[in-house]
Amino acid sequence: MPNYYTPGVYVEETASGTRPIQAVGTSTAAFIGVAPDQEGKPFEEYPINNWSQFRTAFASKGGAATNLAHAVFGFYQNGGGRCYVINTGKDGAIGKALELLERVEEVKIVAAPGFTDAASYEALLSHCEKMKDRVAILDGPATVKNVNLLTKVATLSASARSPRRAAAEAAVAPDPAGDSMGLRARKSDSGYGALYFPWITARNQFSPQNETVDVPPSGHLAGIWARTDATRGVHKAPANEPIRGALDVTYPVTEEEQGVLNPAGVNCIRFFAYEGIRVWGARTLADASSEWRYLNVRRLFNMIEESIARSTRWVVFEPNDISLWKSIRRDVTAFLTLLWRQGALMGKTPEQAFFVQCDEETNPPEVVDDGRVVTVIGVAPVKPAEFVVFKIGQGAGGAKVEPETTA
Repeated sequence: MPNYYTPGVYVEETASGTRPIQAVGTSTAAFIGVAPDQEGKPFEEYPINNWSQFRTAFASKGGAATNLAHAVFGFYQNGGGRCYVINTGKDGAIGKALELLERVEEVKIVAAPGFTDAASYEALLSHCEKMKDRVAILDGPATVKNVNLLTKVATLSASARSPRRAAAEAAVAPDPAGDSMGLRARKSDSGYGALYFPWITARNQFSPQNETVDVPPSGHLAGIWARTDATRGVHKAPANEPIRGALDVTYPVTEEEQGVLNPAGVNCIRFFAYEGIRVWGARTLADASSEWRYLNVRRLFNMIEESIARSTRWVVFEPNDISLWKSIRRDVTAFLTLLWRQGALMGKTPEQAFFVQCDEETNPPEVVDDGRVVTVIGVAPVKPAEFVVFKIGQGAGGAKVEPETTA
């Protein structure tokens, strides 16, 4: 409060109203791999905004097309905007590259195109689980060793396990006999990874004749994630979407085979006669019974958590009293109400969609004395309509006909 000594009129500016919580971006991707120019900016988290910039930075000296190049091209072809590229050069290891990405807060999607070994899967999943603000896209194997494997797996049974459980485990675990798809990605209990199978066939942008080549789908999928975020929102599952640039799939997954892979957390890319090549799955690598089994739910919570954390930093060192609690409730409620209106939360009213509690109950004297302010938030996210069921039957009476009236 200023001191007033001279009589007169004083005008003061005072802060009032809400402090809007801004939603953080969710579509910036990071790609790790070997660039066409292996000596181009090695182990540098290099930001790019278009395909021409990639060619200038990582392919100006020529070189053969690589999985990294195909992935970045597919990213922009499918609607991607900004991404970071780390060229591992001749080294090829992704561990060091992932350490560099830890200091890039902007990244929300991580992929190492074509890295399908268990060690690479583990490195990507561990990185995202550590950062808690991004999700990994994992590529399935380039080829299937035995095209009859999925049919065989679907008929497996074991005395100690249900047939479905046995099939799911066999689909994602290495087979000691060598008869395996190679899907060695472990479960990610909190859903920080999504795996896609099979690879796709596309044009080789580095070939003068535009010959076709089999490429890992992670780059194209990252572009689809970004496209869906921009057109519908992060709450929309990035599935049932066309893959731009995909000419064919390397393995035609059938409906029965996907019935085995889907519960195991493997998202299939399938060809349909009328719709073309589509992403036909929206699962994470969390268990089928987990609350994090859907990709859009995991990414929505990532966005909500980081948005609230970033936009409420003004709270730090403020007087921890009722006035502060009311301000926190006001700002968070306004943010979640906006998400509800956009269709990201489930419920007919905001009260059904979420709750925000920050009061004497969550902040008793011992919590306040410890220098903490605790806010409890509950959110009901929308879930994708993964299984659409129409129940149709015949009626004995047929359609009801209204009797005619005479004047």
